[in-house]
Amino acid sequence: MCLIAFAIGQRTDCPLLLAANRDEFWQRPTLPLGAWALEHGQTVYAGRDLLAGGTWLGFSAAGRVALLTNVRDGQPERMARSRGELVTRWLAGPAAMPDVPALLQQTDPSAYGGFNLVLGDCLSGHWCWLSNRTRSPERDGPSVAASGSSQTGPQSSAIPLPLALPPGWCGAALPPGIYGLSNAALDSPWPKLLRLKASLAAALQEPLCGERWQNPLLQALLDRRPASEEQLPATGVPLAQEKLLSSPFVEMPQHGYGTRSSLIARWLRPSADSSQLELQEWTHPPGPLTQSGYSSLCISMWGMPTSS
Repeated sequence: MCLIAFAIGQRTDCPLLLAANRDEFWQRPTLPLGAWALEHGQTVYAGRDLLAGGTWLGFSAAGRVALLTNVRDGQPERMARSRGELVTRWLAGPAAMPDVPALLQQTDPSAYGGFNLVLGDCLSGHWCWLSNRTRSPERDGPSVAASGSSQTGPQSSAIPLPLALPPGWCGAALPPGIYGLSNAALDSPWPKLLRLKASLAAALQEPLCGERWQNPLLQALLDRRPASEEQLPATGVPLAQEKLLSSPFVEMPQHGYGTRSSLIARWLRPSADSSQLELQEWTHPPGPLTQSGYSSLCISMWGMPTSS
């Protein structure tokens, strides 16, 4: 997963709104959005990486959420473990992974390639960002505070993190706000991330019924415009490749790589005793978007889903 914008706690009737693109090699086998069971029996709603068995973004029936992106490295090493298991370990909780301190203590961050991991609990309102890479000015740009994250709206509790994170970890608790992740640190002001965050903020101003909120958000995910050369980060890949990766929707057929799927998720809570999660996914094979597939899930009260 390479591009995510998410808003937490910005509207009482929509505590979570999320838009994301997953970029991956075409040859990597993948299942689209669906409901499936983890080893501990917990039901999750997510796509599935068939090579390593994990996922890049998912929701659990208990209300947990996990989002994962890689940190781009021009010379990546093959690591011992798949990053996708970090997502499923959190979604398997609370029995298997009761809290973030337990995950930090039980996980060796050096066993994975560079990652960003956002963990949330929709029912408690707790959220945090974790990574095994420190900030790089060339890759990441200004810090979170300088990049325009909104931290307004109804107040909820951020996931409490230990005062001193274990060696190899960095991270932050996330109060209500609008955030973004690509292949650098949280809220790094890459042009494609700023575009998607702006579209997400605009969608939050629209009525939740109808399609006025959704269509501009989907178009932002399908945007193929690259950034200008002077706006490109320095992540260690060749400049021509950096430019191809700078658009929200990535097309690199010469590398067998591109945007494989687009996801829009919103958690609707029109009243204190009514709650549902809506997930919509567009899967993109190589070629024109007219060939993209579509699937959706609606989970009422975090219970049994309906699909289309």
